[in-house]
Amino acid sequence: MELIKHYFPNLTPVQIERFDQLESLYKDWNLKINVVSRKDIDELYLRHVLHSLGVAKVIQFKPDSRILDVGTGGGFPGIPLAILHPESQFHLVDSIAKKLKVVDDVVEGLGLTNVKTTHSRVEDINEQFDFIVSRAVAAMPTFVHWVKGKIAKKQHHDLKNGILYLKGGDLTEELEPYQTATVYNLSDYYQEDFFETKKLVHLPIKYK
Repeated sequence: MELIKHYFPNLTPVQIERFDQLESLYKDWNLKINVVSRKDIDELYLRHVLHSLGVAKVIQFKPDSRILDVGTGGGFPGIPLAILHPESQFHLVDSIAKKLKVVDDVVEGLGLTNVKTTHSRVEDINEQFDFIVSRAVAAMPTFVHWVKGKIAKKQHHDLKNGILYLKGGDLTEELEPYQTATVYNLSDYYQEDFFETKKLVHLPIKYK
């Protein structure tokens, strides 16, 4: 938790309390459903929460922004981003129902009113969003195909509407077809070794 306060020093008391609650909520659920790997649960704030908040080092979502989290799993990056941006709306989607059960319980436990969840494949979500966030659920070409037609036309941010994708390793080949993609190294924002190869990819997507 100290990690979060270190990198995000302007948190409100409510945000601090919510981030603080995450550990007990996830540890409790992990005893029932292995929603976060055993080794990762002890490093929840580093490997999941802080990693998710890498998005917020590149963009601050404005009030009334609409964000879709695809393949949210246990609620990452959506839940940490929703805590940080209480005036933005987050829609968390996953095709595995038992994971969303955990997400729903965590959202309720935190008292978050800006998160909704849907048990679905993303292709079946018929809405539009300012940004679509995810943590490496597929190769970029596959992901782009999944989210086709889901980017809103109206721009509210300096960063163009599109995909914000947390991924690691060498992305040169995968991103070759996408000349408009910008890659941000999370090691520029965080000092921990875990982030040495971690990146955030912003891919603007034009409204169709």
